[in-house]
Amino acid sequence: MEAAWDIAFVLFQVWLSIVVGLIMLPAMFGMSLGFTDIYIKVLVKTLEWATLRIQRGQKEQPTLPSQSANGIIEKDDGGDFTLCDAFYFCKKGIENIVEDQVTQRFTSEELASWNLLTRTNNNFRYISVRLTIIWGLGVFIRYCILLPLRITLAVIGLSWLVIGTTLVGLLPSSNVKNWLSDLVHITCYRICARALSATIRYHNKENRPKKGGICVANHTSPIDIVILANDGCYAMVGQVHGGLMGVIQRSMVRSCPHVWFERAEMKDRHAVAKRLKEHIADKTKLPILIFPEGTCINNTSVMMFKKGSFEIGGTIYPVAIKYDPQFGDAFWNSAKYNMVSYILRMMTSWAIVCNVWYLAPMTRQDGEDAVHFANRVKSAIAQQGGLVDLSWDGGLKRERVKESFKEEQQKMYSSMIVG
Repeated sequence: MEAAWDIAFVLFQVWLSIVVGLIMLPAMFGMSLGFTDIYIKVLVKTLEWATLRIQRGQKEQPTLPSQSANGIIEKDDGGDFTLCDAFYFCKKGIENIVEDQVTQRFTSEELASWNLLTRTNNNFRYISVRLTIIWGLGVFIRYCILLPLRITLAVIGLSWLVIGTTLVGLLPSSNVKNWLSDLVHITCYRICARALSATIRYHNKENRPKKGGICVANHTSPIDIVILANDGCYAMVGQVHGGLMGVIQRSMVRSCPHVWFERAEMKDRHAVAKRLKEHIADKTKLPILIFPEGTCINNTSVMMFKKGSFEIGGTIYPVAIKYDPQFGDAFWNSAKYNMVSYILRMMTSWAIVCNVWYLAPMTRQDGEDAVHFANRVKSAIAQQGGLVDLSWDGGLKRERVKESFKEEQQKMYSSMIVG
């Protein structure tokens, strides 16, 4: 029995040495030993092979209606109304019943080919014994090797965040305290990024958000914060939570002026705006990170930005985030998965691969209201990230369509008939 414990202890020491020496320490200094890059290259080759095997084994299938890259049926534009256009409106109605522009943004993006994770392609069939063996091997690697490693890194990263920020919070306000706080935060997020096998490419770093500004980005997942904070520090904005999240929030705010609101305050727009204005007025404080869509979208589009973030003044630093769904689905479908289930899905995916573009800072123009400013920023993010620019409110995920939207569609319909 003692020999078994000795072996277990040795294995644990080896495991911890690998985690600390090969992953944690390079992450703390923002370095990479190249293991992730090699891993991604092997993955790409494997997925390419799997795609070829599927294509070779597929039988001819009936041609489906043409679809855009994000799985949305292409719709024809209307023209001048004639009597035969009754069929056009019937067609439009059927298209929107089958696959409308909004609800498809709240489900996972359809992939062009199977990524050996889940059945994310409607045309996929198990057609090869070798393919099935590779899939089984992938399950073993993801659940028996990567998952324990990633859980270990996540626990270390979050523990370091709580302990480090609590200790830094005991120091008096000074430049040293701010420097240590930034170091603790960015180290934690880099370790957490390693826990997702994240490969992130940052573009136009000269446009990174500066202190006293507001960083706005499209929102796909809670890990958006990890992706962005892996390259710089931000002041978070959000509602006060209980449980483990509450412990993390309370420790973070001790070392850095994050902006947490009580539930009652979140409903008071004036109170929220006042707190945010006070924050950006101090040019020594970190830039605020805000996701104006207010909900997670499946990374195929950008939906309506809430105007509140654009009413308080200051410089807006737009950021576009685009994930590669080939290696894992980063989208959090909160209606289908709770947070624990979602994190488990992330940690058992192949990797998180994404591109981040820092856009040039933008300010409100003379005579421009907050709504038009928000739309201008949204369009810039959508264009840079290769996303569809939609005017629909992401709140439709949980709410009914507003009467104003219905009236707008009715006006468009009547204008086509009347001319």
